[in-house]
Amino acid sequence: MAPPQSFLWSRRIFLTLLTVFVLLPVFVMVTSSLKPLEDVTGKFQWIPSGLTVRPYFDIWDTVPLARYFANSLIVAGAATVCSVVIAVFAAYAVSRYTFRGKRVFTVTVLSTQMFPGILFLLPLFLIYVNIGNATGIALFGSRGGLILTYLTFSLPFSIWMLIGYFDSVPRDLDEAAKVDGCGPFGALFRVIVPAATPGIVAVAVYAFMTAWGEVLFASVMTNDTTRTLAVGLQGYSTQNDVYWNQIMAASLVVSLPVVAGFLLLQRYLVTGLTAGAVK
Repeated sequence: MAPPQSFLWSRRIFLTLLTVFVLLPVFVMVTSSLKPLEDVTGKFQWIPSGLTVRPYFDIWDTVPLARYFANSLIVAGAATVCSVVIAVFAAYAVSRYTFRGKRVFTVTVLSTQMFPGILFLLPLFLIYVNIGNATGIALFGSRGGLILTYLTFSLPFSIWMLIGYFDSVPRDLDEAAKVDGCGPFGALFRVIVPAATPGIVAVAVYAFMTAWGEVLFASVMTNDTTRTLAVGLQGYSTQNDVYWNQIMAASLVVSLPVVAGFLLLQRYLVTGLTAGAVK
């Protein structure tokens, strides 16, 4: 039975209002990034009287945005790769093997998500400083230290999430791989990983976004050389003025990698976990 017309029109109106509500801030960001600074700081106009692409060129000169961009790519990319690789091996061990302390390990991994990240700021700061003083390894103020910091947030959730994905993969696939002569690593990389691709992609997206947009730890654990984009955007606000048009332009440029990643990986995010695995 077809739904009544009143329901259809109500749904259309609701979705239209929701779309306008979501896209309105984006419209303001785009138009503000194309205005001269005096137009942005003046009376707000929905339809700009004049447009310019100059802010998109000025953002690279006002602050060293290219260096911040490179730092963010290195930190977020390394944190994502390390998180996915470690989580795959850890989740596979928990999912497929029985060992002493397995339940304690899984509960501990899950319980780390109960605490706010700010509780780890001072302990990590003291640990990095003491390690640097004792060994000379500069973790504080370095990209390596920031990568380790982001692993403490993304890795527990990644392991816990992949355990559920690997548990959903039929164990018959492991047995079939062993019959074909595969060992544990062969079964993992030839059978389990391809079947759990959507879960691995979801974990990678989560780890990347966690590292890409984090502000608190990046503002404390970095210096002028290793500063990331999330902190570097503050450079457009000075004691004398705030370059609102450049902030909007830089924010749009910064969001491009995340948006592009979602567009490229969305088919994996919506694909069935083991679709076609047992065919």
